[in-house]
This record gives sequence, C-alpha cells and structure tokens, in this order.
Amino acid sequence: MARFFSDREIRAVAVFLPLAALLILALLLMRPKADPEAARQAERAFEETKARDSIVMRPFDPNTATFDELRALGLSKYQAVSLLKYRSAGKIFRIPEELTLCYAIDDSLYRRLEPWIRIGRKYAIAPQEFRSGRILPDPLPPVRFRIDTVSARYLRAIGALSKRQAESFIHWRDLHGIRDMEELRECYVISDSVAAALEPYVIFPERKAPPIEQPVEINSADSATLRSVVGIGPKTVTTILHYRERLGGFARVEQLAEVPGVTESNYEKILKQIYCDSCKIRKIDINFASPKTLGRHPYIAPQTLRRLLKQRQLKGGWSTAEEMIDQKILTREEAARLAPYLQFGSHSGTTDE
Repeated sequence: MARFFSDREIRAVAVFLPLAALLILALLLMRPKADPEAARQAERAFEETKARDSIVMRPFDPNTATFDELRALGLSKYQAVSLLKYRSAGKIFRIPEELTLCYAIDDSLYRRLEPWIRIGRKYAIAPQEFRSGRILPDPLPPVRFRIDTVSARYLRAIGALSKRQAESFIHWRDLHGIRDMEELRECYVISDSVAAALEPYVIFPERKAPPIEQPVEINSADSATLRSVVGIGPKTVTTILHYRERLGGFARVEQLAEVPGVTESNYEKILKQIYCDSCKIRKIDINFASPKTLGRHPYIAPQTLRRLLKQRQLKGGWSTAEEMIDQKILTREEAARLAPYLQFGSHSGTTDE
C-alpha cells in the first residue's frame, strides 16, 4: 500500500501538533477576563471627563436647581440624582454649608460650588419679621440717620442687624450712649464689618464738653485722666500713651494730631481740654544714646539713623543741631521737630556704643 507521507513528514507533524496546542492554550489563558466593574468605572470616568468639558459655573439655589442645571455645574449623574433624592425626602437647604449633609457632596465639590450657592429668601434663615409680606421684600437702601434716635425696626429693614441684635443694640445705646465710631464699635453686637458699612450713614449727636475746672496736662496724665477728656475713647487712650512713650512727651499740644486714630473732629474737641508742660519731656543725648533708643523715636527715620550713626562714629559727636544740618544728617525741618528732644553731651572722641 502506497504511503502518502514520508517518515520525516510524519515526525514533523507529530512535533508541530503539540506545539500548536500549547500555543492555543497559552493564548486562551492570557486572554483577559471580562470585568463589569472596571467597564462601569471606565464609562463613569469618560462621562465625568465629558461633563467637565461642558461645565458652566453660575449662581444656583440647591433647593430649586434641576437635574440639568446640576449636571451643567459639574455634578456627576450619581451626585445630581442623590441631591434630588435628598431634597425630595423633605430636606431644605437654609444655609450653604448644609449642602455637605448630602452624602454624595464631598468637601472638594462643596468648595468648588460654595461661591455660586444662592439660598433664596423663601428658604434662607431670617427673622420672621423680615420676610416678604411682613416688613419689606428686600432691604431698604440705607440713608443717613441719627444713631441716638434710630429704631430697631429701621436697623432690621436696612439689613444691618437681626431682630435680636437690633433690640440688644438699642438697649446698649440707651444705657451707655453712643457719640462716635469708637463707642459704636464697643457695642458687642456690632462687628467690624457692620461698623464699616454703617459709618458713611451714621450721624452722631453733638457731645459738648463739660465745663473743665482745670485742663488735663497730657504729659503726666494717666489713662483714666485722659479718658475723661471728651473725644478720647478707650482705644485712643492706649494709642496716645504708646506714642507719648516713643516721643518722650509732647512739646506742643498740636502733636496730638500725629497720633493714629485721633480724627479731625475729635482733635478740635480735645485741644480745648488739654495743655502740655514741655518741661516734662524726655530728652535724648544725641552723642551717646544707643541705636535702639534713637531708632525708637518717631521723628528719626531709618535712613536718618544710618547717616547719624555713621557720622557719629567718624566725628564723635556734635555740639548743636546746626552742625548736624551742615553735615546733611538732618534737614532743617527734621532738626526743628527734633530740637525739643535733643541734648548734646560733651565728647572728646569717638564714643563706643
């Protein structure tokens, strides 16, 4: 019987078939198995990427925003649906921070949405008397008013204070009196931001200075004595004492205008109630004072101090302010301001500081 294959061909086929079977088996084993969860994650990632490309940030009310509006703000389908379900369960957002109570809204998403959240008057926390139909639908634009006669109702109507704050303010005012911005800020219900907003509109009553048997000497007066001067409040007292210490005392009452916090209107009132004894000022020995002492004085600028110390080390000192002007250490204006505070100790050579 004739043979179709030679022995060599038969041996080749016998070797090839097992190798082919092993190759097919390896390919089957290496084939990745289907992972439904990975497919869903990939689909969500694709949708989020696509949604980010179409995000348009705009003001929204979480109590009324629709699914499409939430999606346009960058929320995923899961987050938007969760918020709508949370709302349908009866939840009302009365302040922006309550949005984080929705389990699908994490902190990073809230921080991105927070600048755009606008809680409508229908839902926002507000005194009942201030809601639509009770006083006014919107706050009144403020106009100038007298602080000594303004009512709690008006302060609520312009949106400055809540009902309880306005009533507390009126009680404080009637008990203590308010005659300037410093006293207005002392009231515990008035924050710095509210005081700044009210300042352009407040009219204070004129406070006439009581008859003074003897004016106050500002170089020796303590804080209680200075506080008795009309126009000097508790904060201004501290500033005056600090400036007086740096200055070494006031040589003229007009120097009070240099104190931070002394307004022009208060300055005019204060001048009528004070005087200064220039003999009580503390002088500086310009030839021997330490750099720290010189630098603390408000009339010696840093660049002036550098020139002064350099020249003092070379020259050893001065006898008059005129010498310092000639050497261009002080201008004539600086010398005139400093003159009451300078003394010139004797010097025979360079002083070691």
